[in-house]
Amino acid sequence: MTTTQAALRAGSSITSEAGVVDRVHKRLYVAGSWVDAEHGATFDVLDPSTGDVLCAVADASAGDGRAALEAAVAARASFAATSPRVRADMLTRAFDLLHERIDDLALLMTLEMGKPIAEAKGEIAYAAEFFRHFAGEAVRIDGGYQVAPAGGARFLVAKQPVGPCLLITPWNFPMAMGTRKLGPALAAGCTSVIKPAQQTPLSMLALVEILAEAGVPDGVVNIVTTTHANDVMEPLIRSGSARKLSFTGSTKVGKVLLEQCAEKVLRTSMELGGNAPFIVFPDADLDEAVEGAIAAKMRNMGEACTSANRMYVHEKIIDEFGKRLASKMAGLTVGRGVDEGVQVGPLIDDAAQDKVSELVSDAVARGAKVLTGGETPDGKGYFYPPTVLTDVPRSARMAAEEIFGPVAPLTAFTDEAEVIEAANHTEFGLVAFVYTNDLRRALRVAEGIETGMVGLNQGVVSNPAAPFGGVKQSGLGREGGAVGIDEFLETKYIGIALAGQ
Repeated sequence: MTTTQAALRAGSSITSEAGVVDRVHKRLYVAGSWVDAEHGATFDVLDPSTGDVLCAVADASAGDGRAALEAAVAARASFAATSPRVRADMLTRAFDLLHERIDDLALLMTLEMGKPIAEAKGEIAYAAEFFRHFAGEAVRIDGGYQVAPAGGARFLVAKQPVGPCLLITPWNFPMAMGTRKLGPALAAGCTSVIKPAQQTPLSMLALVEILAEAGVPDGVVNIVTTTHANDVMEPLIRSGSARKLSFTGSTKVGKVLLEQCAEKVLRTSMELGGNAPFIVFPDADLDEAVEGAIAAKMRNMGEACTSANRMYVHEKIIDEFGKRLASKMAGLTVGRGVDEGVQVGPLIDDAAQDKVSELVSDAVARGAKVLTGGETPDGKGYFYPPTVLTDVPRSARMAAEEIFGPVAPLTAFTDEAEVIEAANHTEFGLVAFVYTNDLRRALRVAEGIETGMVGLNQGVVSNPAAPFGGVKQSGLGREGGAVGIDEFLETKYIGIALAGQ
């Protein structure tokens, strides 16, 4: 054990960037052991604020994936037999450890993903809440007892772990998307193989180490880091040994995974793309609406599936709203997330930076006006300035595509029916945001918009105690809330005939 590893396990803080990266295991975690990739291959993890290499981690092969799933299968029966209280206690210990190490984990996340330290700490706290929430759900898994309608039998209903799970997480919330899947899986008694995004593997490697320290048995959670996601994961999906896939990522990739899952009829949870409308009615409190727009747009530099992607503002107030929003956005401090006072970090990579720039250029070419930002800066790192566009036509690419960056496009609307139709004119349906002080209008619009979630006069809806998920091509199933654990449970009916009846 290195000095930095010992310090972290003792709960002390490692303040240097090099130190916090050095202490993370960079190999695969299979059957309770840290192992090299089958062929010794590695890949580099970059700091998006500089483009420099932070470190190299193991690059798993298909054989490594098989070994990880075999470990999960081998541990399945014994872990399913553990008591709910034992599983809950593991999650509670992991919750405590995440908070004890929040400073170091936040620094690690900022280095590999770019978000400001304050936001990274917020994610660690949010991630920990999934463990606390599902610790409670573990001891509330219920069943049923019923007299048969004809009276001659009894029905027992039990819920059992679905079995070995494949968990695939994205780069934008590298810790919270892991706990949102591992929390219910562990609470339900499921083993798993988790594959983090290649851009941000370090947070998940640190989390798996914490789970081991919290008492999660060998083989219950296994991690494979790889640049060959399809080569590693497709054989596992098609193997017949896994019984569940939970994926967070793009709709395009999600469709491919659903096709692969169909062969063995795997249970699936899919949290896919979004195209969130943000609607401001003329009776809304403008100050609240602007603050909500900042929250809905700028969380994670706009790199979130829940990010406000289309901002519809009533024609009577769009000029004033745009002026206030542009002033706020222009005042945000852009820089390396590790630096004090920085509010906006870099985008994840050069491809993300290029896409945002292309979408802005397309909107401007179609008649949009730039109120602030709008130009890619020179220098190192994948930065893009907070940008506000107005008069964005509905023909612009960003009206249909996820921006995934710090760009707020404003479009005027005239009446309620028009804006509901515009909001629903998309293949996606994850979340919508509505600002109005008219209760009846709020309920009409919330019910009329085709999304899985609605934020009424609030710019952030995510909460571990609430069901998260979308409709249409934004996904299948729900994560979080009381229903989140059901995604990892099978319902079994047992019929009992009574003698003499």
